[in-house]
Amino acid sequence: MYKYSDKDKRIVKKRVEQFRFQVERRLNGDLTEDEFKPLRLMNGLYLQLHAYMLRVAIPYGELSSKQMYKLADIADKYDKGYGHFTTRQNIQFNWPKLTDVPQILLDLSEVEMHAIQTSGNCIRNISSDHFAGICDDEVEDPRPWCEIIRKWSTFHPEFSFLPRKFKIAVTGSSVDRAAIKFHDIGLKIVKQKNDIGFEVFVGGGQGRSPYVAKQINNFVKQKDLLNYLEAILSTYNELGRRDNIYKARIKILVHELGIDKFKELVEFNFLKFKDKRLDLDSKFINQTKEFFNLPNLKIKQRSVSFPGDIDFNNWLMRNVVKHKIKGYSIVLISLKQNGKPPGDATSDQMRKIAAISQEFSFSEIRVTHEQNLVLPHIENSKLLEVWEQLKKSGLATPNLGFISDTICCPGMDYCALATARSIPISNKISEKYKHFNKQNDIGNLKIKISGCINACGHHHVGNIGILGLERNGRESYQLTLGGSADENASIGEILGPSFQEDKLMQAIEKILIVYKENRKNENEDFLKVYRRIGISPFKEGVYDNT
Repeated sequence: MYKYSDKDKRIVKKRVEQFRFQVERRLNGDLTEDEFKPLRLMNGLYLQLHAYMLRVAIPYGELSSKQMYKLADIADKYDKGYGHFTTRQNIQFNWPKLTDVPQILLDLSEVEMHAIQTSGNCIRNISSDHFAGICDDEVEDPRPWCEIIRKWSTFHPEFSFLPRKFKIAVTGSSVDRAAIKFHDIGLKIVKQKNDIGFEVFVGGGQGRSPYVAKQINNFVKQKDLLNYLEAILSTYNELGRRDNIYKARIKILVHELGIDKFKELVEFNFLKFKDKRLDLDSKFINQTKEFFNLPNLKIKQRSVSFPGDIDFNNWLMRNVVKHKIKGYSIVLISLKQNGKPPGDATSDQMRKIAAISQEFSFSEIRVTHEQNLVLPHIENSKLLEVWEQLKKSGLATPNLGFISDTICCPGMDYCALATARSIPISNKISEKYKHFNKQNDIGNLKIKISGCINACGHHHVGNIGILGLERNGRESYQLTLGGSADENASIGEILGPSFQEDKLMQAIEKILIVYKENRKNENEDFLKVYRRIGISPFKEGVYDNT
């Protein structure tokens, strides 16, 4: 895990002091809300429907136990006793008072945290694979490269006021757990002969105009990475539209120019930067990699035993994944308990997770882009004990990848942009399918819910996507099928006319009936069936006699 240098500490503390002064000026009337807005956004502070919301950066989703304890303290002292983990691997506090925010930022700085790069038209928090460095299918650990990009992008003078927000994700694995093809830039670490480099994708995104990113380069050398990123960002910064917020993303520019023309412009800029200022030398790369060495994992019990407790066995089946070091496992903590907003954790739960991590996982915690948490290094012999402790805090729900493991935005309960509620829909789904056997019978199925077209709930890439709309003053919900954010990325296809809330669950049930009737066997999951039979049988099954 990266540790702050003295320079890092000074920069963050100076930023806090600066923002404290800006808040004081806003409170005494020297700054209007319009003048204050860009300043607060640079510090992760939004004005939502009912209150301010502070988004705290968790670079590439990695937390220490000490940091998690601090987040719990902040939730109690300055909020309503909980935090919300997001699809960019960050955490949000939904109820801070403006007067308290500078102190919150100061408290965060004590544990090497901040709210920089979490909002505004800048390069946002760099995201990555939550199994980075611990899975056995990766070419190389992507976290050092995330850190290198974070250093380059934070306070970058040319890219601090981009046409729109800009998101970068990095993976080193053949299985895409970072959704790189739905980012402005997606990087995949690849190997050619004996060289390690990057396959580069550009122009992915969701929202009003969803696009799967296109490959712009199949191999960028390590030393050239920042030069190449600089070339892409410079091209976008120069040509990206600023006259229309809905047309300001790089995906629109790539679409309108075409990938070949866009690549030509990037290559032109790359030649200007190449061998001039941003070359990465092996010494700097290796120094960065040293922050991410695995802890001293001593093998004690190679295999995972399955005792007679059925609840524990179900949890092992769904929430425990093989570690690349024999004798260890990766434990996923579901933040999708029945009746709770997806991604929420109480301060008590945060402290419990911190304590378990400290005792059993070398004080490491990861946040996933699907709003769950990870304990990355658990001895197989300790799995039962870890489960027992998680269970006491309501954190042992065995539903990872199941229908109740929904991604969900705050919707109209919190967000001023939302056109419909999303949390109550997620709660209805988790209540209806709360029993393990019922979920297990359905198998792997990703449902993702957005409360408006901005797609913060990633509905475009849900196997079943749910988009909340406003129709004639009433909430309604449009369904999409067949979306996926993995290496076989796809955008969901609209099923048909939207549904009122009282008809939505019935429509989902009909979709599941069609799926079950058409699957070849119990191991063929929803997405495979959909891709084999197409959308027509689902249309017929849902809308006939509806």
